Amino acid sequence: MRKLKLDELNRASVDEFKAQDKLPVVVVLDNVRSMHNIGAIFRTSDGFAVEQICLCGITAQPPHREIEKTALGATQSVNWSYFETPLQAVEQLRKDGYRIIAVEQAENSTMLNEFTPIENEKYALIFGNEVNGVSDEVMQNIDACIEIPQFGTKHSFNIVVSAGIVLWDFFAKLAM
Repeated sequence: MRKLKLDELNRASVDEFKAQDKLPVVVVLDNVRSMHNIGAIFRTSDGFAVEQICLCGITAQPPHREIEKTALGATQSVNWSYFETPLQAVEQLRKDGYRIIAVEQAENSTMLNEFTPIENEKYALIFGNEVNGVSDEVMQNIDACIEIPQFGTKHSFNIVVSAGIVLWDFFAKLAM
């Protein structure tokens, strides 16, 4: 078996990416503090062709060298916007017809493997701060909560790992 070279991957250009159909998902970053995590989520969002990313609160915004270290140019391909508070993003996305879903460990959450996204519905997936998770204010304004099943000794996954797992799951259930 031979690994493919970069020029054999047939990746879309930034212009082609912007014009292509997108996964009906917006990623909302609720006060994410690590610029490496922000960049990696841009890169993951590019990989799954999400509609956009909403950066909220203390979440840093491109252009920034520390974000680009992990984004590797995805800040140019993935549409993004900034909101002073995550609640402002939630309110706008709700007006735009998105179903608001927190990715969090919470009472009455639905395990990701048991969640089935509805075709032709739009979703806003909220990923919270690395220490405090999704803010309490946002948790009071969600339509649903998804939890990733875990079987080890740690209490949570890194936010980038969580985003990768959840976005892959939505992609597999909606786009395949």
